[in-house]
Amino acid sequence: MKTIVFATNNAHKLEEVRAVISDKINIVSLSDIGCHDEIPETSDTLEGNALQKACYVKEHFGYDCIADDTGLEVEALNGEPGVHSARYAGDGHDSEANMEKLLHALAGIQNRKARFRTVIALIINGQELFFEGVVNGHIIGDKRGETGFGYDPIFIPEGFDKTFAELGMEIKNKVSHRATATRRFADWLIQYTDKQAGF
Repeated sequence: MKTIVFATNNAHKLEEVRAVISDKINIVSLSDIGCHDEIPETSDTLEGNALQKACYVKEHFGYDCIADDTGLEVEALNGEPGVHSARYAGDGHDSEANMEKLLHALAGIQNRKARFRTVIALIINGQELFFEGVVNGHIIGDKRGETGFGYDPIFIPEGFDKTFAELGMEIKNKVSHRATATRRFADWLIQYTDKQAGF
């Protein structure tokens, strides 16, 4: 079975990706390979940050690698917080503070349209590839739900009347931005490994 490093220390992200891929590919974390470094994310795009993280693992540890970056893009805020989503309220990755800042920024604004966008960068055998997933929806005015992470309690995806935090992981893993990007990555990698094996 093909092993790929997922360049993250976020247990929620790792759980989501493993749930989508199931037993097709062995996904290991940074801690599994002994990487405890603070990998830089200095790009002003999701694509750039994802590739930066994947390149770091490849260069320093030698493993083929995937890395992702995700942004919540709010139409009325010209796409903000976007690439700054995780650190919107500061460097502490404080989800509660991030949500409070966003709700404050949207106070009195009627247009609540937003989308989550995930970009996965893959480095494998010298190739660099990108896989994208998008889910459209809107921001509500109060937090609802207990599961998920990040902005999930205030985001309702299109076609639903519940937030990601209310829908639960099983449904989220079928419809989310990260799930879509992960399925595209997994489909490509399975075809690629089959070709390598001569199937």
